[in-house]
Amino acid sequence: MDIDDVLLQTEERMEKAADVFAEGLKALRAGTANPGLVESIRVNYYGSKTPLKQLATIGVPEPQLIVIKPYDPSSLEEVVKAIQTSDIGINPQTDGKVIRLAVPSLSEERRRQLVSRVKDVAEDARVAIRNIRRDANRTLDRLQKDSTISEDECKRAKDEVQKFTDEYQEKVNEMLAKKSADIMKV
Repeated sequence: MDIDDVLLQTEERMEKAADVFAEGLKALRAGTANPGLVESIRVNYYGSKTPLKQLATIGVPEPQLIVIKPYDPSSLEEVVKAIQTSDIGINPQTDGKVIRLAVPSLSEERRRQLVSRVKDVAEDARVAIRNIRRDANRTLDRLQKDSTISEDECKRAKDEVQKFTDEYQEKVNEMLAKKSADIMKV
């Protein structure tokens, strides 16, 4: 393993951590209907847990309504059960063919709770990024100790790792600010 491999792997892992955070934000509702709210709900479909987006069409015909139409009508009851046991806090209504989720407006207190939860998730993402930095720095130290790279090369590589860390933490902070503003918007 050389410096380029370490840097490439570090950047890829940090990007993945930021992407995981972005996906997690989709599941948090901001008072309006959003397909991301239910896409990742896992449904017990013929013995395996399958994401809802693979089992149904998810649409948003109105700002406060999500409509879910399973491809397989026999899976409707399992989809309803999965939505009820998820933590989205919306009770599904069904007519036997489609499921409707009326997304209620958020109270001020609930908005503050959601912003607090978003901040916690953002901190988890920042911790993951810092852990990736730590792993990269340890690898670079080991390469220097093994005389694979010089002290100067190690220092330059660590500076580059720090640039990646700053860049991806800033991305997380930007997503946090945007989502918080979206949640608090009345």
